[in-house]
Amino acid sequence: MTTAQSPGDLVDLDVQPTPLALLLLGREADPRSERGVECPGDLPSPSDPDLVERARAAKEKLGDKVFVLGHHYQRDEVIQFADVTGDSFKLARDAAARPDAEYIVFCGVHFMAESADILTTDDQKVVLPDLAAGCSMADMATAEQVAECWDVLTEAGIAEQVVPVSYMNSSADIKAFTGKHGGTICTSSNAKRALEWAYDQGGPGATKVLFLPDQHLGRNTAVRDMGFSLDDCVVYNPHKPNGGLTFEQLRDAKMILWRGHCSVHGRFSLESVEDVRARIPGVNVLVHPECKHEVVAAADYVGSTEHIIKTLEAAPAGSKWAIGTELNLVRRLANRFAAEDKEIVFLDKTVCFCSTMNRIDLPHLVWTLESLAEGNLVNQIEVDRETEQFAKLALERMLALP
Repeated sequence: MTTAQSPGDLVDLDVQPTPLALLLLGREADPRSERGVECPGDLPSPSDPDLVERARAAKEKLGDKVFVLGHHYQRDEVIQFADVTGDSFKLARDAAARPDAEYIVFCGVHFMAESADILTTDDQKVVLPDLAAGCSMADMATAEQVAECWDVLTEAGIAEQVVPVSYMNSSADIKAFTGKHGGTICTSSNAKRALEWAYDQGGPGATKVLFLPDQHLGRNTAVRDMGFSLDDCVVYNPHKPNGGLTFEQLRDAKMILWRGHCSVHGRFSLESVEDVRARIPGVNVLVHPECKHEVVAAADYVGSTEHIIKTLEAAPAGSKWAIGTELNLVRRLANRFAAEDKEIVFLDKTVCFCSTMNRIDLPHLVWTLESLAEGNLVNQIEVDRETEQFAKLALERMLALP
């Protein structure tokens, strides 16, 4: 029989937890990781009946000095205090449009707060209520791994032909790498335009794209939206020598996909689609393009988070929908449109929240707002000057897309 051990007990057993394990527990720090450190203050109890009133009072005391951003995947208890809601890039731009707000409280994850810091003024302070709120996808591509990949492409003799295109769901380091190497950023809404721009940089047939860090968005955009074949795409695995590819495979490829994925969207399967169609006759399957290619191919509709919301807004009363995206949003949409007799269900029968996004809860938000109201700056997210310069260059290229 075994008993549960606390992290401290591991030392007594002469077993050392790995750095990743500590980060997953929200302990210790890695400045180049999407996951951070344990909370530096005393959180209020989640059972405190006054949490809502405390958050409201602190926010009211701060007034126009604070601007609270809430990503679509956040808990309802947090979303209720957001001044604006949206996807990551929309929220970063919303923050930039409020230069008078001294504090930007980003209820999202680390890479989103970085993007807000890049786009806001030097006088504004971007705050992440829980530094351990990260993104598993963004963690799958580190600056060191991507630099090593570029060395491989150089050795294969194709680096000069490669244009990096990085998904918004990436660290500031990866965005900066993209800017330095002549590439652009994309969102799930404009990925096709970003890829078309990239392929135009070297003329017909002369360009290859290194797509970071989500292989599924890259593959789905290339094959579904641009007419590429699956054979045009190869997957670069940073944990294998030369990415697990031969130089010939790299030279023949049009799309070099980084081996990364979203832990939520990646769990949806073809069986999920088949099961929901069997259970709910006439259901419309609507999924995010971060889903696997076979799921996207089997769906009726595919689109970004904003597209999903707009599609359901325009859907006729009485229609039935199975949604392949994060559960907090799906549940919120189901409640919102219930009065219009729209049946909205989660695509998978297994409940799956974004675990890192869900780290930001009401106690963390209350602690953050009360700290700021007392004049104590906590959990500030800052991107260094050089990284910011090149990351902003990549973002500006995206903003200039036709």
